[in-house]
Amino acid sequence: MPIPRHILEQLKALIPPLNGTLHKGQSGRVGVLGGALDYTGAPYFAAISALRMGADLSHVICSPTAAGPIKTYSPDLIVHPILRQDAPVETVKSELDSLFSRLHVLVIGPGLGREDYMQKFARTAVSIARNRGMFLVLDADALFLVGKDISIIQGYRRAILTPNLVEFKRLADQVGVSPDTPVDQRARLLSKLLGGVTVLQKGAHDMIVTDTRGPDADLAASQLSGADPEKEEFCELVKVDVPGGYKRCGGQGDILSGTVGTFLAWGLSYEEGAFGDKSIPASRVPLLAAVGGSMVTRTASRLAFKKAGRSLVTQDMLSEIGYAFAETFGDVEQFDGKL
Repeated sequence: MPIPRHILEQLKALIPPLNGTLHKGQSGRVGVLGGALDYTGAPYFAAISALRMGADLSHVICSPTAAGPIKTYSPDLIVHPILRQDAPVETVKSELDSLFSRLHVLVIGPGLGREDYMQKFARTAVSIARNRGMFLVLDADALFLVGKDISIIQGYRRAILTPNLVEFKRLADQVGVSPDTPVDQRARLLSKLLGGVTVLQKGAHDMIVTDTRGPDADLAASQLSGADPEKEEFCELVKVDVPGGYKRCGGQGDILSGTVGTFLAWGLSYEEGAFGDKSIPASRVPLLAAVGGSMVTRTASRLAFKKAGRSLVTQDMLSEIGYAFAETFGDVEQFDGKL
């Protein structure tokens, strides 16, 4: 099933032009919060994928035990080892608040782990981000945090949750989605119970559902969505069945978090008037970002699998992100033809 044309056109409108008109940072400043003692690969993959997607700057906010390895993976990443196990919450809160003032979007969860101190800092980060009106992506063990207390994210429609099959089932059970709910309606119900938060349910095909009445939504948002508010109760569902590779490597979800995060960062720059005509409502951005990130990640998986086959690992996908983006969106304004 092809992605609706109006969604593709809106996605292209959010992509920053490559024509020399933007300064460093306006094409996206992404932060990834995660990385504990045993988990250094996941935050790296999410953060470096954001750069490969086209973000200008990518930060990793992690524990000191994870910072050293992550710094050795790539000099392109800015690493902040501030999530110290013995640090007072207020101290870390102040550091996070200062750092978030420099970011467009925050991805929470890759490599987060379930240690009490990391979960506590993640909760603090969500609170600060909400107060600042930041876009959020929650994945992996950040979803475990949400499941324990849905008020952390409930009703915050500038957020995207990206659960895989197991994470979705656990979260649905915790939130109260009846197991008798038809499979094709569970993502809708989960989004509704979470107060309209966008849900990207990963699987053989990705299901993305959102409430088109975001906090600043208006009639124009409903019209742009193509949804019938009477029949769909302002919920919009998009199925992304773009072919992916047949080998499912463990870090593909981290790459998805990074690509979705970049689209959200572009959405904020668009919202702030850095480029484009601002005709797309901000309430529309999470759905578009989830669709765009899903399409690029699945395409990168297919391109990498074509080369590596059964031996595919997450690292193989990184170099394919740029090609996947070009295949998906046709090199939008690529270099403006002047280079």
